Amino acid sequence: MFLVTGATGIVGRPLVELLVSQGAKVRAVTRDPRASGLPDGVEVVAADPARPSTLASCLEGVTGLFLNPRAVGLAAPELLALAKERGVNRVAVLSAVNVDDDLDHQPSRFNGDRNKEVEAAAVASGLEWVSLRASSFAVNTLVAWGGQIRAGDVVRGPYANFSEAPVDERDLAEVGVRALLSDDLVGRKLQLTGPQSLTHEELVATIGEVLGRPLRFQEVPPEAVRQGMVGMGMNEAFVVALLGRYARGAGQPAPVTDEVDKALGRPARTWAEWVTDHAAAFRG
Repeated sequence: MFLVTGATGIVGRPLVELLVSQGAKVRAVTRDPRASGLPDGVEVVAADPARPSTLASCLEGVTGLFLNPRAVGLAAPELLALAKERGVNRVAVLSAVNVDDDLDHQPSRFNGDRNKEVEAAAVASGLEWVSLRASSFAVNTLVAWGGQIRAGDVVRGPYANFSEAPVDERDLAEVGVRALLSDDLVGRKLQLTGPQSLTHEELVATIGEVLGRPLRFQEVPPEAVRQGMVGMGMNEAFVVALLGRYARGAGQPAPVTDEVDKALGRPARTWAEWVTDHAAAFRG
């Protein structure tokens, strides 16, 4: 039995589906079970991982735990202690490749992620552990650019020469399943990236190639971007940290690893493959 926090999230949902497809029993934690839309056979439970006491009964019979840092937050040490007490053997924790950077340089912290603290809690838990240090999720581009692409052929944004190595969320989920089901990855902090470093300009051009449209990236001054994003209601601290990340990395290739390939025994999915699989969402 595996307990999955963040079970309806970007990585949690495909991870649950993969576990079920491999015959594993899954107990999925969500705040709204009625709206989960998870596969038949999954035991969906209403609980708040940030309040571990609400999960006490859910840990009975569980052998492996998947931790989402946004769902669990600073309650991770308490939850892991409770998990160990109830007989859980292993924890796989979602983290990020920038987890060791200065905290102010980690934009996702300002949206609630506590990657550093949750990973550290897993390592110190006394359980077998695996950390999935993910690069930027490929789906972030759909969130950032989807509306502009559906409206026209120009994507406006800062730092055309900033590079990412976007990782396919399905690859992350598959590595997470391997971390829970096999012993091969125990005790490792896996740097999980996509197979290519691509600039913002190149990412947009590839979307255009897949869609058969002349898409192009038009660089906009960072201050204008900051004002626009904050004006749309985005957390200003997050926006400032994100633009700072872009400024520091502009003109440099993004780190690329082969950890996905090694963990799964096949090449990581490319950016073009991800776009092809999500073309309908870009078309609208």
